[in-house]
Amino acid sequence: MVRSLSFTLNGKAVKVDADEGRMLLWVLRSDLGLTGTKYGCGQGQCGACTVLVDGQPVRSCSTSLKAVAGRKVTTIEGLERKDGLHPVQQAFMKHHAFQCGYCTSGMILASAALLEGKPKPTREDVAHHLEGHLCRCGSHPRILDAVMDAATGKGGGK
Repeated sequence: MVRSLSFTLNGKAVKVDADEGRMLLWVLRSDLGLTGTKYGCGQGQCGACTVLVDGQPVRSCSTSLKAVAGRKVTTIEGLERKDGLHPVQQAFMKHHAFQCGYCTSGMILASAALLEGKPKPTREDVAHHLEGHLCRCGSHPRILDAVMDAATGKGGGK
């Protein structure tokens, strides 16, 4: 059923007229033009479509528009801070923690959420937290290095 649903997107109130069962991924990409959130598997298995809903990572390809009504959604486009890139974004650049970049936005958002809840994780904590995120390029060691660097405050931040 088509409804007008509102939520906060990257700090700004938005209203979308769409089928309430439409997946958030397509609302973000097609309706709102935010293409940083990637389509990977379409089944919530790869993590490429990860966004934050009320600060928690969710797979936007399997999250309905109705599920985010009245909530706060953050995409990779909204992670940047007033003083520059988020420390995880800076650390990913510093460590070249990506190749093709397809998994990058999901990995960064999931990592930012981890560090918000656990500012000093172990390398094993990070690996476990990112376990469901696939990187076809095999950049996992550099991704772990980047997240650990961001956690120590050495990610290249301002």
